[in-house]
Amino acid sequence: MSKRLISFCLLVLLPFLSGCEGENEFSTWSCRFVYDNAIHLDQTLATATNPNIMGIFCKVTEEVRGGTKYLVFENNQGLSSKQIETAEELRYNMRIGLNNGIVIGHQNDGVFVAYDLQCPNCVRKENNMISPNYPIRLDDKGTGIATCSKCGKKYDLNSGGLIQNGGEGDKGLERYRNANTQGPQGRTTVLSQ
Repeated sequence: MSKRLISFCLLVLLPFLSGCEGENEFSTWSCRFVYDNAIHLDQTLATATNPNIMGIFCKVTEEVRGGTKYLVFENNQGLSSKQIETAEELRYNMRIGLNNGIVIGHQNDGVFVAYDLQCPNCVRKENNMISPNYPIRLDDKGTGIATCSKCGKKYDLNSGGLIQNGGEGDKGLERYRNANTQGPQGRTTVLSQ
């Protein structure tokens, strides 16, 4: 067999042979987050969308107070902020993750990613896709590790959301397929499809 044929066969078979227990998968949950930071100039969000600063992640949630919708940003450096949603943002009819939350940022390799805020292992174990409440919390020391508030599993945000202390059959965090940013003063979008 020629070296070219062997190389070709390995390339074709590699995806099937390289599956490991801690892999993450793309989320199928509906997510539609579109936010133009040129309008708001939110510094907490800007830390996670700056391509020159890797390893900073920002949790994004939505809350309603007195009939007004706000986006809440908290990063793994201890910064937090809140912005009123504009009329344009309200028209987007945002859906932010499985239970109102995503985590976004640049991994140490420079890739911009978005993860669902829910622990996928608790969601599966409890079989609760309707009203899950198993959020991961970001560390505030900038390590890029997120921990499930229920089971204590740890996920490395800098390495594709891979699980650090899982058992057999456990999965890494679910990523959203389309996550893009135009930088700290541009548009950031996270879409499930």
